[in-house]
This record gives sequence, C-alpha cells and structure tokens, in this order.
Amino acid sequence: MLNPWLGFAYDAAWLALESQWVIAARMMRLAGGGRLARSEAHRMVSEKALAFMEAQMTTAGALAGGGKAPAAAKRGLRSYRKRVRSNRRRLLRSRRG
Repeated sequence: MLNPWLGFAYDAAWLALESQWVIAARMMRLAGGGRLARSEAHRMVSEKALAFMEAQMTTAGALAGGGKAPAAAKRGLRSYRKRVRSNRRRLLRSRRG
C-alpha cells in the first residue's frame, strides 16, 4: 500500500515550483517601481493573510468532517495552489499585454 502522504508531498513540490515563479515575477514588478509596484506590494501582503485563513478553515473543516490527516492537509494545500496559479496567470497575462 502506498503512503497516503505521497500525494501531499507531490502537491507541495508543485506548489514550491509555482511559488518560485510567482516570487520572481513579483520581484521584477516591484523592481520596476511606481504605482504598479505599490499595488502589487499591497496585494501580496493582503493575499497572504487571506490565503492562510482559507487554508486553515478548509483543513479544519475536512478534519471536523471526519477526514484523515493526509486528505485534510492536501485540501488545505489545494487552496494555496489555487491562489498561486491565479497569481501566475495574472502576472503572465500582464507581461504579455
């Protein structure tokens, strides 16, 4: 039988890769300065708190509903990945446009 934490580890590795891309894109935007950099900095900070609360509530809800720890952790991680993918798409779109 496979270890139930392997799926979580796989998703966490993808989150790390996607996060690095978003961090690099945001650093380039911040280095540019101006109004766009200021709005990105504000967005970055506010999103962190919201993402943390959402992941915590999702994970707690899964555990409260009787879910096992690996599945609950994976659901919490999924909420982070959703936000990171959204930022990646937004930052990529703004570079092209």
